[in-house]
Amino acid sequence: MIYQAVIETNIGPLGIAEKDQRLTHLFFRQAKVPEGAITKWTPFLRSVAAEVKEYLSGKRQQFDIQLKLEGTDFQRSVWNALLTIPYGETRSYRDIAEQIGNAKACRAVGMANHRNPIAIIVPCHRVIGADGSLTGFGGGLELKQQLLELEQASRPRASVPPCAKQRLLHR
Repeated sequence: MIYQAVIETNIGPLGIAEKDQRLTHLFFRQAKVPEGAITKWTPFLRSVAAEVKEYLSGKRQQFDIQLKLEGTDFQRSVWNALLTIPYGETRSYRDIAEQIGNAKACRAVGMANHRNPIAIIVPCHRVIGADGSLTGFGGGLELKQQLLELEQASRPRASVPPCAKQRLLHR
């Protein structure tokens, strides 16, 4: 069974879904409810909601949530690469393409980002254009900027690489 619930947050409602106590979806629009999902607050979804709210308040930098990422092998390789981007840092689509061993797959990396079923936790918002510009995000560019700024503000200053600060300040 797939269970889903809606979290009311400071950035608006977020949908979450789980199967077998693994998060399958975190989404911005209610229209993206997984097919066949039953609305029910499970203990697992309550713990996901708590961690997401902690993150959005700047109190959490890492998630302790088991994920169930379903997609093609390529998509899963991209999503797993996204999980390696440290809190408060960004990477370009090219960086991710190179990390997964396919330097020419920048556009395909962008499409995999677009299809990321677990926004925020699988941090597609940390992927930016090669020139440092903000590009596509399911929650909108304003929210992407807000999430990046939240991470910059919550991260200890001494460990923020100068290039990460510069990319955020010079959109």
